[in-house]
Amino acid sequence: MRTARAQRSVLGVLGALILALAAVFAAGPAQAASPSPGAATNLLIAPPAPSDAQGEVSLAAASPGISPAVNTQHVPAGGSFSCGDGNFCAAVWDPTTSDWKIFFLFACRRYSVSNWLGGGAYYNQQTGNATASIYGQSGNVLVSAPADGGILHDINWDAVWSIRNC
Repeated sequence: MRTARAQRSVLGVLGALILALAAVFAAGPAQAASPSPGAATNLLIAPPAPSDAQGEVSLAAASPGISPAVNTQHVPAGGSFSCGDGNFCAAVWDPTTSDWKIFFLFACRRYSVSNWLGGGAYYNQQTGNATASIYGQSGNVLVSAPADGGILHDINWDAVWSIRNC
């Protein structure tokens, strides 16, 4: 009898271990923490709503997106947000939520944008004098944006297809 009881105990422990592992894998990979804003975080004021923006959420519209994915934040028109050291921040109007969607481009790479339409703003708070390049459909540079740490620049996103933040 001791053998059967021991086998059940071992099977019970193995079953519990399998369930615990399944729970870990079901949760998916851990997300990296957002870059620490550091001491030089700047408080910025989002632009007013675009003049053609409706007061209601548009169900037919698409939310602005970016690939690869980055951290984002929604901010009301005239609301404040922070752009921490090392980030290139872009404000794009989101017609699905009737507010600004702020994109925080931190990792140095080229990002493809989708549904970035109309007027918006960008802020280059990168370190080491990094210059961001904003590209059109054919890969032509539309804007060279040096890290100037202090100026929120207006931009029309209609012609923008990609951004390289460094």
